[in-house]
Amino acid sequence: MTRRPLVGEPLALDLVNTQWVERGRLVDLFDEPDGLRGWLTEHHLEGDPAAVETPLRETRSALRRVLEQPDEAAELGVNAILARGASRYTLRAGAAHEQPDVDAGWLPSWRAAINYLDLLGQQPHRIRRCGNPACVLYFYDTSRNGTRRWCSMDGCGARAKAARHYHRQRVTP
Repeated sequence: MTRRPLVGEPLALDLVNTQWVERGRLVDLFDEPDGLRGWLTEHHLEGDPAAVETPLRETRSALRRVLEQPDEAAELGVNAILARGASRYTLRAGAAHEQPDVDAGWLPSWRAAINYLDLLGQQPHRIRRCGNPACVLYFYDTSRNGTRRWCSMDGCGARAKAARHYHRQRVTP
């Protein structure tokens, strides 16, 4: 399976990040052999890859749209996914238990959309796109001071530092 440049983000952002740019070419994890199955396993999500692929692709597009252009039209796409399910709660042994009522093919997508709402309910200003204009990855900034700019310091951050250094060296006589 292809090695992704950014992993470990919240479910919604990790779904969006299943597409990335590598050497100027858009890579889609779901087009890789066992890429979708591996992603489901990584997130402990059940579902037949054949049944969940189209809903996940649709959800990924809807989430990317709302991240890039958060307007009413983009919100409609996410709301259409949210409308495919609901949660029912019960009390057992003194603890709340959630039981989602969602078609199995849409459950991973619905969970990703719910996760996006959870992120918005926490600190929405910490949902960020990488500072590299050529990068399409998103992250949830968990740094103490909330000033993270890059998807990763090893990748985009290091390239930006190198570019600044090169520029300083070229400008300085």
